[in-house]
Amino acid sequence: MKRDNNIIPLSRDHHYGLLFCWKIRQGIAKGIDPDRIRLYVLDFWKNHLERHFLEEETFLFRDVFDPLCTRATEEHRRIQGLILSIKDGGGWVKNNYTLLADLLDKHIRFEERDVFPFLEKRLTGERLSEVGVQLKRLHEQPADDLYEDAFWN
Repeated sequence: MKRDNNIIPLSRDHHYGLLFCWKIRQGIAKGIDPDRIRLYVLDFWKNHLERHFLEEETFLFRDVFDPLCTRATEEHRRIQGLILSIKDGGGWVKNNYTLLADLLDKHIRFEERDVFPFLEKRLTGERLSEVGVQLKRLHEQPADDLYEDAFWN
């Protein structure tokens, strides 16, 4: 899907988010120790996903009062809440990991198919350029997921 150059860093983050979902599913399928998956979830949240949500809400959704952006923000809160319950609950709650992978996967596809195309039409070229400048500054280093415990292999 063709994406405005100014928001490509967020689409790149989405790629890593989909890989995150795949890795969780692989860990479940392989019967990996749940705490290993939990530590990965918390690391990905802290080092990738939390920042990504903040960037979307701060740079893209700001001042756009539309049901698509409202839904995306609500989904951010739901995903965050699930991650916090995984953090606080510890232990093996297979359904929470499956639910997280499913929610995030659907959320990313919703943003790529619906929210981003809407915003590319709705936001002015000047606003998109401003977003691009901010994202370029924040994404100077690639957001590769270099987590050491590759339990999904």
